[in-house]
Amino acid sequence: MTSEANTPVLRNCIRLPLAEDELLEVTAKAKDYAIMHGAAMRSKTAFSPDSLNFAPFVLVPSSFPRKEFEKAVALQPIINRLMHNVAHDEEFITTTLAETIKVDEFTANLFNIYRKVLAHGFTQKISLGMLRSDLMLESGCPELSPRAFRSKAGADEAGTAAAAAVVGTETDGTVGGTGEDKEKKIKKEMVAAAAERAKNDRRELQLSQATTEQKMKAKGVPSAYCCWKQVEINTIASGFGHLGPASKTIQRFVLSELGHADKLKNMPQNNALAGLCDGMVKAWDIYARPNAVILFIIEDVSYNICDQRFHEFYIRETYPHIKVLRRTLSDVHREGKLGQNKELLLGQQEVAVIYFRAGYEPGHYHSQAEWDARYLMETSLAIKCPSIHYHLAGTKKVQQALAQPAVLERFINDPEEIKAVGKIFTGLYSLDDNEAGNASYEMALKTPEKFVLKPQREGGGNNVYGVDIPDALKRMSRVERSAWILMDLIHPPLTKGYMVRPGAEMPPQIVDMVSELGIFGVVIGDADNIVHNYQAGHMLRTKLSTANEGGVAAGLGALDSPYLIDSDDEEEQ
Repeated sequence: MTSEANTPVLRNCIRLPLAEDELLEVTAKAKDYAIMHGAAMRSKTAFSPDSLNFAPFVLVPSSFPRKEFEKAVALQPIINRLMHNVAHDEEFITTTLAETIKVDEFTANLFNIYRKVLAHGFTQKISLGMLRSDLMLESGCPELSPRAFRSKAGADEAGTAAAAAVVGTETDGTVGGTGEDKEKKIKKEMVAAAAERAKNDRRELQLSQATTEQKMKAKGVPSAYCCWKQVEINTIASGFGHLGPASKTIQRFVLSELGHADKLKNMPQNNALAGLCDGMVKAWDIYARPNAVILFIIEDVSYNICDQRFHEFYIRETYPHIKVLRRTLSDVHREGKLGQNKELLLGQQEVAVIYFRAGYEPGHYHSQAEWDARYLMETSLAIKCPSIHYHLAGTKKVQQALAQPAVLERFINDPEEIKAVGKIFTGLYSLDDNEAGNASYEMALKTPEKFVLKPQREGGGNNVYGVDIPDALKRMSRVERSAWILMDLIHPPLTKGYMVRPGAEMPPQIVDMVSELGIFGVVIGDADNIVHNYQAGHMLRTKLSTANEGGVAAGLGALDSPYLIDSDDEEEQ
């Protein structure tokens, strides 16, 4: 990702740069604080099961427009319901993935499991969705700063309230008695005059800001205070339920150490770990077997160990009667079997809930044994997170189809909800071998700098960007292109800050960064009913503005948390 010269910059939560001695001291403290609060990972370059490095983090929180954050939080239950409905629409999933499964072996293997489970009927009709909706700010949005366009009534009310407060102070101690009515009249006139002055001042400010905005737009400069667009919806292994809140813990400590405790009120509450773990426990309750366990499906080597373990430890500490097991797909193949009622048994232990932290990429399936293990689990009575149909609903191809006109109406009834969800989609284009797909192909060759090329994969590091797209597409046959989608490149505003990494030179330098916000959601239900649906916290990943990918676990991004601002043109007081 490259940042153009006119890319807008969101104002910082505190003034930077810091004095070098102050920066060195607070960074050293923050590194230790991160380790001691579980914001850590195992090293990929010098792996040891007995040691941890702190996870890369941004020293102070990155600014994020409050209005857009609140919109994302409010929209998440609707997105949960959308994805739940998509997952249970056999015709839509089958039709949408028809071309993809011809050329993408991994998606085809998942779809074969789905097809076989459908043929025999779902043993467990309840699914647990623990989703993460990833989004980025788009500075090219037409909306202006809400400060400049708040309703006149709201502004007037604020001005009147402020005027009343001032007048109330000024008239404290006035004598009552016979002059009381006169005093009231004078006070009322003063309030009205002050309110009128506030209203006029507000109008002048609105006009000034709107004029500035129009001038910027005329020059082709987008606003830093912008709307957000959907990057993707993760339906499997939606990580950072612990590391999201942990990053806020680090940055709260740093701000307090720097004498900015007054800023903490602008860092939103984040209960992601509790929200997600409680979702697993709600599913365990539905399963209703008191001796059954929750099973985490893990990779052979878990680098992102703290994020996983904190989920496990939260459940064990908060619900000590529920046991948690960790097993690989290979372990399940060796140990797993179905009981008389198709309950999943690992040895003698019955499994109530399966939480996949692996299984989302081809490298997790070393042989047919791992695929057999996945099929065994899908045919069992255990509640899956995700079930196979939820996994398929999270593929890029399905999400591209959802962005097409009128498709949302199939899954959402409320016109206002359809409108709200429709606004968050950026351009997503099919590359199938048909008229529309061929047009997308030509468009990508002509202006590749406007797009990202995405395969049906999770885990980061798989996308193709900008000038690399034409060569990638030309190496594919017309049929092979069906395994990919094309997405408009999002142009986020920049933030400036210090990125702290293990082994990096000290002190850290100020760098240009961009952020991606993830909103967690939990949804539990079957094809006919949803029994639980809620937003469950958030996480923020930040990367260098020059980097294409931003996965922290993949070593490309850094932990961060949002600092909510009301306007990019509001000066720091």
